[in-house]
Amino acid sequence: MANVTLKGNPINTIGNLPEVGSKAPNFELAKLNLSDANLGDYKGQRLILNIFHSIDTGTCAESVRKFNKEASSLENTKVLCISKDLPFAQSRFCGAEGIENVEMLSDFRSGSFGRDYNLLFANGPVKGLLSRCIIVLDENATVIHTEQVSEVVEEPNYKAALEALSNA
Repeated sequence: MANVTLKGNPINTIGNLPEVGSKAPNFELAKLNLSDANLGDYKGQRLILNIFHSIDTGTCAESVRKFNKEASSLENTKVLCISKDLPFAQSRFCGAEGIENVEMLSDFRSGSFGRDYNLLFANGPVKGLLSRCIIVLDENATVIHTEQVSEVVEEPNYKAALEALSNA
């Protein structure tokens, strides 16, 4: 169980992120067009999983903007921005912000992504939503970097995630 805070108040996730060196669990998430996406769809590509609780918060939105800017220069790499927001809300945000270099995915259907990756909030006011995390996978879906952001309202360490790709 990861211990994090929300504006200084302790909250927990249901477990710990997948370990560096482990194979990433498969996932089934909804795309903006409501079709399914799973880990196998990205076979042979490096992935940055930018995970957050809601696109309608300032920090979450900023992480999508930042990775959208960085993603255009990354070779053989996709940035997947994952939340439990409905694809309609994700689409609205991307259209309004001109987001086109990242892929938005939603865990709204089953919530299995949050459970399988152990990053679902277990308690507190955001119980049931996804915790702010970064998980970087190599071409073989092996975890090469993780970050569980310790204070929910803070941004992730973008530089560390990007450096993990260049060191892989």
